[in-house]
Amino acid sequence: MRRTALVTGAGRGIGKAIVEALGEEVWVGAMDVQFDDGPVGDAQFVVDVSDSAAVDEAVSSIAEERGGLDWVVCGAGIVRDRVSWKMTDSEWDAVIAVNLTGAFNVSRAAALSLRSSGHGRLILISSINGVRGSFGQANYAAAKAGMIGMSKTLARELARDGVTVNCILPGYIDTPMTQGLTEDVRAAAIARTPLGRLGRVEDIVAAVKFLCDDQAEFITGIALPVDGGQLLGASA
Repeated sequence: MRRTALVTGAGRGIGKAIVEALGEEVWVGAMDVQFDDGPVGDAQFVVDVSDSAAVDEAVSSIAEERGGLDWVVCGAGIVRDRVSWKMTDSEWDAVIAVNLTGAFNVSRAAALSLRSSGHGRLILISSINGVRGSFGQANYAAAKAGMIGMSKTLARELARDGVTVNCILPGYIDTPMTQGLTEDVRAAAIARTPLGRLGRVEDIVAAVKFLCDDQAEFITGIALPVDGGQLLGASA
């Protein structure tokens, strides 16, 4: 039987691209709150990752139907940007709930199956802003930084069962989310990127595929920037 993967945040952007790429090799369950562009993957699960009971049910159904679960990519994320002294409780809570607690809910629900897999891979899509911070994104940066710390703990806990756990830290990637930025903001992002362009979803997909590959079985607990070198100038 083909290996089984689960990707969250799969309805659009980076998550959708990851589903499509992994689907060339493995069976992929796609999870998101909605799929506006139509179905992706081999099965769709309309689930809010901040709802732990719903996550548990979906992950259990995949593991039961497929006889296990091998790869999990936690890509669900939202933004509610506002300068910290104006940020509301609901804006803070929503971002933490989806980006950080949601990743934990999925990781916890999948842990048993990953431990039994023999090929277990858990990848969390964090952000370079979890390392360097970002104006108006106290909630987002806190959540993404939390994902990095959580991934390192999970890497220690799951290593004895051969499961690798890694974080990917995208820089500015050309997605529907970043396409809403003003031209000035986009230009500034490119100017801060030594390689001189915004990232492409394919750049993130390539990193995910590598970390899932059997050849990456001795890599765990890393936070891999895929940012065109932006963190080289993190103080700028």
